[in-house]
Amino acid sequence: MIKFGTGGWRAVIGDEFTKENIQILSKAIATKMKDEDVSEKGIVIGYDRRFLSKEAMRWAGQVFAKEGIVTYLVNKSAPTPLLMYYVAKHEFPYGMMITASHNPAVYNGIKVFTKGGRDADEFQTAEIEEYIHGVRTEEVAEMEYEEALSKGLIQEIYPLNEYLDSIINAVNMDAIRTKNLKIALDPMYGVSETSLKTILHTARCEVFCIHERHDTLFGGKLPSPSADTLRSLQNYVLDKKCDIGIATDGDADRIGIIDDTGRFLHPNDILVLLYYYLVKYKGWKGPVVRNICTTHVLDAVAKQFGEKCYEVPVGFKYISAKMNETDAVIGGESSGGLTVRGHIKGKDGIYAAILLVEMMAVTGQKLSEIYNDIQKEIGEIYMEERDYKFNQKKKEQIYQLLMEDKMLPELPFEIEKVSYLDGSKVYLKNGGWIIARFSGTEPLLRIFSEMPQQQDAKKICEIYEAFLGL
Repeated sequence: MIKFGTGGWRAVIGDEFTKENIQILSKAIATKMKDEDVSEKGIVIGYDRRFLSKEAMRWAGQVFAKEGIVTYLVNKSAPTPLLMYYVAKHEFPYGMMITASHNPAVYNGIKVFTKGGRDADEFQTAEIEEYIHGVRTEEVAEMEYEEALSKGLIQEIYPLNEYLDSIINAVNMDAIRTKNLKIALDPMYGVSETSLKTILHTARCEVFCIHERHDTLFGGKLPSPSADTLRSLQNYVLDKKCDIGIATDGDADRIGIIDDTGRFLHPNDILVLLYYYLVKYKGWKGPVVRNICTTHVLDAVAKQFGEKCYEVPVGFKYISAKMNETDAVIGGESSGGLTVRGHIKGKDGIYAAILLVEMMAVTGQKLSEIYNDIQKEIGEIYMEERDYKFNQKKKEQIYQLLMEDKMLPELPFEIEKVSYLDGSKVYLKNGGWIIARFSGTEPLLRIFSEMPQQQDAKKICEIYEAFLGL
């Protein structure tokens, strides 16, 4: 029952996310580590603020301890990027984070990191699943927590300062200190508040915070920064006349931004802004990487600077791998995750947020002004995004139609090519595109369209809705 998707293993609490399954997964990874002769190096595990996250971390640690593997447990809730940073810096062969990221509150899960602090790729997760199949329930045993502590097989750590210092040393704090910026934060009841506040206060920013308390139900909302979930932050930015509003998802690897005018900046816009800033203002050179559902404006910006934009399937492991291969400046996805060359090999909403603050300080411009400059240079393009729930029978019908029969609706636009790299994506000769694919983290069909005209982006989505019977 333990299956990895694009963002690790995620399951409903009490259904598949149980102590038994958590410990089966831990036993499988422990066995894998022994077979690879890396068990003596130990493993590091962290957790976020979700229900049962801390307990799940301990349950996992007790299995590794019983297997004789030293386990370093982060003893306070922490951002996922902190775990990735720590795995990389201290050269752990594996790390685990107890989180379901931006999924609804009824979910929890586990992300697995490999050498270098990378998300486990599809080959690694397939191998882990094979090890899971080989685990017999009666073979899974745990050591009492206090006994494991006394024997040094479990060691409690809290390496937040190391992680924060890595960000502080990577950005222009002196420039930020001179601007007296007013910043509103919305951690969405997640784990980013301490990290963001510490860095921003060090940079002499005036900081306001909403939704900072611990709430395993995330205020009754999805802990995913979007136009719909950030209404309160939008109002706060306008009321307090803030320069920027920063939101992060439940485990702080994704980001959402409200600009100085109160406008929600789509993650696509954030990627464009940061790539433009790093190349034009900081003088970095190199390509950009995006997934198949992310804006083609990045392609236009890259072309303007004489660089290339690489397209990969959905899943940050693909972005990280392509960045590593091409020495890209930045890589990201339309769901709000991105990373920058020289930092960790995965998503980091905290670092991305501080880079945006640095951008305002260095350029002396508001976010809205910088983006308007980009639109004048590149031109406008409009994206439409829609999600659809389905039952298993409907999923099979849609998959058959799109991926096996490779059928397409009649479109009022000339087709350039069709890709089945990840879902069904149609590239149009007018520069637009549309993709239909099943989510790897939630039971949803997602349709994204990007067109030069807003009405055309909506129109082509409606054509797909009718064609697929949604």
